[in-house]
Amino acid sequence: MKENNGLSEMPGQSFPIGPTLKASGVNFSLFSRNCLSAELLLFDKVEDVEPSRVIVLHPNRNKTYHYWHVFLPGIKKGQLYGYRLNGANNPENGHRFDAGKILLDPYAKAVAVPKQYSRKSLSKAGPAGIPSMKSVVADLTQYNWENDRHPIRPFAQTVIYEMHVGGFTKNPNSGIVPEKRGTFLGLIEKIPYLVDLGITAVELLPVFQFDSQDCPESMANYWGYSPVSFFSVHQGYSTSSDALQVLDEFRDMVKALHRAGIEVFLDVVYNHTAEGDQHGPTFSFRGIDNSIYYTLEPDKSKYANFTGTGNTLNANQPIVRRMIIDSLHFWVKQMHVDGFRFDLASILARDENGMPVENPPVLWDIESDPVLAGTKLIAEAWDAAGLYQVGSFVGDSWKEWNGKFRDDIRSFVRGDNGFVSRFATRLIGSPDLYLDENREPEQSVNFITCHDGFTLNDLVSYNTKHNEANGEENRDGSNENFSWNFGIEGPSKDESVESYRNRQVKNFLAINLLAVGAPMILMGDEVRRTQNGNNNAYCQDNELSWFDWSLPEKHADIHRFVKLLVQVRLHRDASMEEYAMSLRQLLEQPLITWHGIKLNQPDWADYSHSIAMTIQSLGGKLAMHFMINACNEPLEFEIPERINEKKCYWKRWIDTILKTPEDIQLLYKAPQITGTVYKVGANTIVVLVTQVNLVNSQTNDC
Repeated sequence: MKENNGLSEMPGQSFPIGPTLKASGVNFSLFSRNCLSAELLLFDKVEDVEPSRVIVLHPNRNKTYHYWHVFLPGIKKGQLYGYRLNGANNPENGHRFDAGKILLDPYAKAVAVPKQYSRKSLSKAGPAGIPSMKSVVADLTQYNWENDRHPIRPFAQTVIYEMHVGGFTKNPNSGIVPEKRGTFLGLIEKIPYLVDLGITAVELLPVFQFDSQDCPESMANYWGYSPVSFFSVHQGYSTSSDALQVLDEFRDMVKALHRAGIEVFLDVVYNHTAEGDQHGPTFSFRGIDNSIYYTLEPDKSKYANFTGTGNTLNANQPIVRRMIIDSLHFWVKQMHVDGFRFDLASILARDENGMPVENPPVLWDIESDPVLAGTKLIAEAWDAAGLYQVGSFVGDSWKEWNGKFRDDIRSFVRGDNGFVSRFATRLIGSPDLYLDENREPEQSVNFITCHDGFTLNDLVSYNTKHNEANGEENRDGSNENFSWNFGIEGPSKDESVESYRNRQVKNFLAINLLAVGAPMILMGDEVRRTQNGNNNAYCQDNELSWFDWSLPEKHADIHRFVKLLVQVRLHRDASMEEYAMSLRQLLEQPLITWHGIKLNQPDWADYSHSIAMTIQSLGGKLAMHFMINACNEPLEFEIPERINEKKCYWKRWIDTILKTPEDIQLLYKAPQITGTVYKVGANTIVVLVTQVNLVNSQTNDC
């Protein structure tokens, strides 16, 4: 090991933060206000325990304000490095410096993970005794984007598919060659499937480098909500062990999705890190400046835990705030990402003491940033400590995961009392939440299921969660699922039960894709993917969580149902784009008429389990009549005779009690309905259409 003699390196500069590759070498800059001394460590191999070279940073020469910096001539891309910082280790004052730990650079664009990496070893004080993760110098200037452009779809034309990069193609029956399964390149090969389904945006579960060992012993952190770095791509999704190749493969995927007209959203975790609580490992932020990066309890030896994961990132501390903005800039400018879904976004509304504030600086920084203008921003507007901001999240640009849509739709569809008015409110864009904000109708991101909870198949197959495989005696995961198993827990060979479940799946899909708002579908719901009742599969990196590629054939009827729903959804909303207006303006138009089983007589009583409505689009291009029966017996609904003062005939587009292909029709092939009433089966949704600008037809419906 060589130490510097002060001749081969230059003082460097404080800006830009992190590693900056130049023709003659690399400038390194690291912020630490409270450390007493710092060393930059260079390594030859990722499995090395000790550095090959140590550069001592002198306060008088290599420090400006609280930035430690140095310029090393001759350093090239691919150089492995880390830091070693010395300072006080008195947790009661919030300081946890450990000079025995090798620390990652928070601004590094790549992380190398040795095969012998051990989270447990890094949780002990002093040297780990085994290889640590290393930062890697990257060159971002050489990639050929080939004139790549953001698709820039309006939210009114957005159908989101929440998916896991690895799980989408890891299954051996995916048809992907083994070396590409579970990777960005494997996903590229399945883009035709997404295009055929009609998806316009993929929302990828975390792809920041995460700690796969942050989970029960002998398992793997599958979801990835355990970030190690906010700038680097998870190496596990690459076909190579080369820490830099994953950058190109991620960009190859983005480029291919853009060519297919599909936007790329990232599920980003800026609320905590994988270092966990006071018993967790030290690999970066804790050892660089614990009291700066984390929100601490009044007893500073303990971490505020608004995330439920052990620690909370101090997002509104100026240094952390800048890091979050710089990270978002990196993903937009260098990686061409189109949007972000912010995990537990309400934590970003807490101040440095953990208290909610009216105008959180970091959220307004994101909102007003010119680089992020036009980038889609989606908030999970709650946190694990009870802060719930659905309908009140700060800012003008944010869309919100609408958890009330999920819960109210589930409750009404399974037949709970007291939900008919809430159900109706969710169908028309949740005006109780968003009407006063004078925002576009798509502020609500509507979903029935997401990665966290039951899949759609399991929602209609299990009354209770079954998480025993997670090793926590079924204590983990939510107990409130609003599910209904139709009398049998789990898989059933009873044809009547299976028929009911299939119908209920279609009911949920129809509601989600036709309600006002931006719809999101969970990966595999379009083919009834199951997790055997596990509603918290974060540690199940196996076939329980992976997409089963035999299901598109097994459940071809559901797949077809979703595909045709998406087609009409996009056709319907495209016809309304020219009338761009707020949710308030939309609902002030005489477009919606509510009914019960009798026309113009909606039943809003708590015991009511049915509702009907007629929705006419602007310009008279499309009218739909919905009849929703959540009762356990069939009901006869009266049908409107006139639309726009014209006597028009209706065509049956959807009837979820019917078998494929009658359950949903191509619009121009939908059969005409005669008579003044329509019998809607138990637990069934029927949608009639009229006055459609038909594809492949020159006729007018009226």
